[in-house]
Amino acid sequence: MESSTILPLSQLSVSPWPKRAHQPTRSRPWTRRAYQPTRLIRCQKMYVPGFGEASPEAKAAKNLHNFFTYIAVRIVTAQLESYNTEAYEELMEFLSRHSLNDGDKFCANLMRESPRHRSLALRILEVRSAYCKNDFEWDNLKRLAFKMVEESNTRLMRDYVLETSPEEQEK
Repeated sequence: MESSTILPLSQLSVSPWPKRAHQPTRSRPWTRRAYQPTRLIRCQKMYVPGFGEASPEAKAAKNLHNFFTYIAVRIVTAQLESYNTEAYEELMEFLSRHSLNDGDKFCANLMRESPRHRSLALRILEVRSAYCKNDFEWDNLKRLAFKMVEESNTRLMRDYVLETSPEEQEK
């Protein structure tokens, strides 16, 4: 397995020669010294700017976390609708007043609403955890994401070529 090193941008050199601690001033700037390549940094991953402290994977995980809360709420509401209509109506009323965009905030607010709502929140947390661990098909997610990216890229490139092709414009 090949190891990789990630250096901060301030430590990366764009010069083909390594820096010397005490480099004398050259009296003849027209003379060239022999080419000395810097040590290559081999990194297997792309650098993605603009994500601050979190990686794109961490951002995706946060979105999945919130999505799992949404799924858990859907599962619990479907269960309550069939056997506990009173709790179902309370949860639906709470849903109408609170957003599900932030799953943890939603569950925290639900817990603090009343003792009855607290039990609903605990049920949602249990279902969210169980769905994530046991039912979500992680391999299928990866396969579908790859497939969607490839199909989308192919379609967009094909459409662009067809739009810009001189043969198509003449017909």
